Amino acid sequence: MRTLISSAFVSLDGVMEAPGGEAGYRNAGWTFKEVEFVPEAFEIKGREQEEAAAILMGRSSYEAFSPVWPDMPDFARYKDMPKYVVSSGLTEDALVSNWGETTILRDLDEVAALKETDGGPIIVHGSAALNHGLADAGLVDRYHLLVFPLLLGAGKRLFPATDKDTQKLKLVEHAVYSNGLQMNVFDVVR
Repeated sequence: MRTLISSAFVSLDGVMEAPGGEAGYRNAGWTFKEVEFVPEAFEIKGREQEEAAAILMGRSSYEAFSPVWPDMPDFARYKDMPKYVVSSGLTEDALVSNWGETTILRDLDEVAALKETDGGPIIVHGSAALNHGLADAGLVDRYHLLVFPLLLGAGKRLFPATDKDTQKLKLVEHAVYSNGLQMNVFDVVR
């Protein structure tokens, strides 16, 4: 079974919306305009590209990343990696042609089936609504979190507000950086 990893920039109060400056969110761009850049804090992002075998995204994140990431040197390893977009409405003709193999999955059952295939880890970037569904369905195996020392208040959150049983996590790696950023890697305990 493949490992599904949710990777996210989050504020201390759990907001993950528009970290890079995506339009429509009041505090857009909070990752770099509010916290001093410390390169070593982002080492995990490079490691994710080396270790992942596929990328999984929701439609909105695909539409935000696909026009930009294919030509960015920072994301070069993702260009040739298989990509999966979970969407009930996205069509094949809406996929970009310069970002390698991309497959549309129509529901979480197809994500569960993908996890059963051979291959390495699948990394989820962005995708708030998808993360909620994956967490509620018990499909997330690990979280890679870069926690920013900010309280953003309103905004899309990484974790769902579903009324459910407690989900235990095991901290398997962590670091704190000079700018107050925390890196936390949690395995989901089953």
